[in-house]
Amino acid sequence: MPSAEPLVVIAGRVLDVSTGEVLTDRALVIDGDRVRDVVEAGAAPQGRTIDLSGRTVLPGMIDCHAHLIGEMDDGQGYAYLLTRSSAQEALTGVTNARATLLGGFTTVRDVGTFHAFVDLALRDAIEEGRLVGPRMMCAGAYVTSPGGGGDITGLPPDVPVPSELRMGVSTGPDQVRANVKRIFEAGADFIKVIATGAVLTSGTNPGEPELTEEEIRAAVEEAEARGTHVAAHAHGAEGAKRAIRAGVRSIEHGCLIDDETIDLMLERGTYLVCDMFDGDWMIQEGPRLGYSDEVMRKTEMTNDAQRENFAKAVKAGVRIAFGTDSGIYPHGMNARNLAFHVRFGQTPMEAIRSATLGAAELLGWDDRVGSLRPGLFADLIAVDGDPLDDVTVLEDVPFVMKGGQVVKG
Repeated sequence: MPSAEPLVVIAGRVLDVSTGEVLTDRALVIDGDRVRDVVEAGAAPQGRTIDLSGRTVLPGMIDCHAHLIGEMDDGQGYAYLLTRSSAQEALTGVTNARATLLGGFTTVRDVGTFHAFVDLALRDAIEEGRLVGPRMMCAGAYVTSPGGGGDITGLPPDVPVPSELRMGVSTGPDQVRANVKRIFEAGADFIKVIATGAVLTSGTNPGEPELTEEEIRAAVEEAEARGTHVAAHAHGAEGAKRAIRAGVRSIEHGCLIDDETIDLMLERGTYLVCDMFDGDWMIQEGPRLGYSDEVMRKTEMTNDAQRENFAKAVKAGVRIAFGTDSGIYPHGMNARNLAFHVRFGQTPMEAIRSATLGAAELLGWDDRVGSLRPGLFADLIAVDGDPLDDVTVLEDVPFVMKGGQVVKG
């Protein structure tokens, strides 16, 4: 129920991501956890007031490719996860979720964890108000081929791997379908398929496809039957094209796609989610962190190619949504990827839209987050300076509100 007295947020400037306009001297009227209205400051009703008149206000940002569970990646492959319990993994998520929210990201699409369903527990704890963190849309586990990018590799064949670490490992459409049903029954919001090899999974080739079109389509059909979508990890062109033809909602990474892939994405309305900042992080910090030679080689192979293909996709008019692969770099630094969006073809407003309204549209959550329209959650941030002049001001967010509650500022 709306409170008797609204909360009034006075804003010097409001970025209207729906229209692309910059509104001045506005007030956001908030009832409970929702935006009631955006009005001229002089017409605001009486109520509790937060003065942000010296700042720029915009919707809370959305990261469509986050990993809140687990320690920061050490570039040595994933065999070490056999030494980690689900409880240990879950507790890392507590810190990571808080850092992400305080960094200005009020919503994330968490695209999977090896310890199956730990992300769902984190999501539920946040929703119940027991933990501080962003709204989470969760994949629950990875759907991948045996020995593929979402499997535990680098172990002798006689070493047993717990089933929770291989929940979505599948061969053939029937097994994909069965595993997808199990993942949904556990409470997942969408499905993540690993369509190609991965940079960080030892023994896999990012350019090589790992699932057939029929296997990916089985996952898509099960997701669509539940009113949701499939995201496809896909570096290589053939794996990406299989995923697009099968009907996935988004291609994640897209480092080694080609012009045919971009044309197909444009034709099908498929989103591209490119994590460009983390490539620089891996190249700069990988040697210090002890990254393997294999991971460094694959990073060098994909880094520049991804940026070239992002620029081509932007120019072609492909739908772009913001995502960072958080967990490779320290959580809370998500906004550093925005500068790469601008460097490689988007305007600052387009980049901001990719992390707000565009991201919400990808999630299918534009009826609840992604803009400051009446009726949506009162998720907003405020920054000093003008992000349309310098998008990097969003890397230091001094004020964060989620659901009408101030969590920073």
